[in-house]
Amino acid sequence: MDFVSKRKYFLGFSFVITILSIIMLVSNGLNLGIDFTSGSTASLEFKEGDPGTGKILSTLEDLGYSESVVQNIGANQYFIRTRDLGVSGLNDIKEKLDEFEESPVIILDNTTVGSSIAEDTVKNAFIAVLVASLFVMAYIMYAFRSMTKSYKYAFSAIIALSHDVIIVLGIFVVLGIIINAQVNAIFIVGILTVIGYSVNDTIVIFDRVRENAILNPNKNLKNVINQSINESITRSLGTSITTVTVIMAMLLFGGSTLRDFLIVLLLGVLVGTYSSVFVASQILAYWDSKSLFFREES
Repeated sequence: MDFVSKRKYFLGFSFVITILSIIMLVSNGLNLGIDFTSGSTASLEFKEGDPGTGKILSTLEDLGYSESVVQNIGANQYFIRTRDLGVSGLNDIKEKLDEFEESPVIILDNTTVGSSIAEDTVKNAFIAVLVASLFVMAYIMYAFRSMTKSYKYAFSAIIALSHDVIIVLGIFVVLGIIINAQVNAIFIVGILTVIGYSVNDTIVIFDRVRENAILNPNKNLKNVINQSINESITRSLGTSITTVTVIMAMLLFGGSTLRDFLIVLLLGVLVGTYSSVFVASQILAYWDSKSLFFREES
């Protein structure tokens, strides 16, 4: 298949989706968990029945926690997120909930994160993503040092990587609205994993481009890129399908604890596989058309 001849359509589609993701991020924002905003969370279980989300939320509002979020997470089980409850806040809530006919209430777990810790989490998350991106650039420039202007490979991969992260974040904004998906500390682990997967898939194709360019120095860019993609795409798709199958199994049967993390991984694998073929390689085709090994046909 001639992928490069259709690069305007592939890159145009990616550009539109990226812009839409940025608009969603700016207009709605991510549904940040307490790791980034500070506050308290608690998981509760009612032993004698299910009072419903509305009844619990109304009780929290009566206690002064009008900003609370209540989510059903299973049979008679609820997840509550609110501002910092302090020393006695959770006990006050439990006393009120114990008045329900569905009580007694069991506190399954609770977590409180202060504002200073949340600020440190935001800063460390930003540093982690930045450092990972810089190391990716350095590695690719070193790995492709035998090629003329190896930085073009690095920047093409970084653009594709940024494309993947932005789109995953944009989709997560929508999921935050629909299923209350939250961005927390483990979400950052997921994003870093997405970065690694995306770069790995891109390097597989770039490495084949390098080999074919050296073996066929007089071959033009279009043919070299197309040959490399066609030789690599079966391996990329096979790896992605296997990975997606495992993630889907964990997502369906692994419970709610790791749900958001697994969703990040699933989106990252899908978007990363797309970008390695239809973004990174096509950007390289645009940019590197006059390098030592690539000469466009007149």
